[in-house]
Amino acid sequence: MNILVTGGCGFIGSNLVRWLRKHRPDATVINLDKLTYAGNLENLKELEGDPKHVFVKGDVGNRELVEHVLRAHKVDAIMHLAAESHVDRSILGPEAFTVTNVLGSQVLLEAARTVGVGRFLMVSTDEVYGSLGPTGLFTEKTPLDPSSPYSSSKAAADLLALAYEHTFKLDVVVTRCSNNYGPFQFPEKLIPLMVVNALHDKPLPVYGDGTNVRDWLHVDDHCSALVAALEKGKKGNVYNIGGNSERQNIQIVKAILAAVGKPESLIKYVTDRPGHDKRYAIDATKIRAELGWQPSFVFEQALKDTVAWYVEHRPWWERVTSGAYRQYFDTQYKQRLS
Repeated sequence: MNILVTGGCGFIGSNLVRWLRKHRPDATVINLDKLTYAGNLENLKELEGDPKHVFVKGDVGNRELVEHVLRAHKVDAIMHLAAESHVDRSILGPEAFTVTNVLGSQVLLEAARTVGVGRFLMVSTDEVYGSLGPTGLFTEKTPLDPSSPYSSSKAAADLLALAYEHTFKLDVVVTRCSNNYGPFQFPEKLIPLMVVNALHDKPLPVYGDGTNVRDWLHVDDHCSALVAALEKGKKGNVYNIGGNSERQNIQIVKAILAAVGKPESLIKYVTDRPGHDKRYAIDATKIRAELGWQPSFVFEQALKDTVAWYVEHRPWWERVTSGAYRQYFDTQYKQRLS
């Protein structure tokens, strides 16, 4: 089987590529990535020389390139992860999110239809559902109610994918996951950012009062769920993927400080971001019942292991946050503390 993974050098994408090479050794993985700031070939250094990992540098919005890749590599299935994914960035610059997440997805869908790809897996997020109150869970039937330019762009892409299934009979499956954590996550997201700041003895900026709740899913559990959806998911269906690990942001931050032996006095509460969703929580009953998927990581231990990974891989995050990104990183950090 030949599988195209878009965004395969990013956080989830690189973990998925490694998962596929380990657990589906007969599959050839074609990795299409534009290598923006969060995409890094170093994430897949261990696969250098692997004939079943083919890297192609390019944009999912490039129709000619995408069609060429699909034909040249006789792609059987697409796992579409390539996206602009940081909410803060989408508030500062929404256009890039529309271009990549909506128009890029449409180009990829049309190319898949034209070439005749067997299955198209649209990898999305629970943020398309908006915000929950103190109780309840997102199900696959929860109405879409995105709050940010990022989540709106992902909701639009989901609807496009499902429209291609309905109108053109493209074999589409959509997945929506909760917050991922694990190795190789770019240090703009909560967990790696807090680890990096703590190791530098810098203030840890926490939005609002820190009581916003997220459901946490280890990236390897996410990868196994994605492959289950690819191989066994029903055409035209949506599957929610969650880790059943709801935590307040402040709980996460305090756990990270404890893990690295730093004082809670480093915590600095900052002005909440616009439209900050209060709570996400996933009901993953459908994927468990229909596809037999179960998460395997226990959050408390997996979080400690994740923090330890960043502590032990300091050269990695120092390199990926160097150069052109450093100026942006420092500017945003200062703005959050102001």
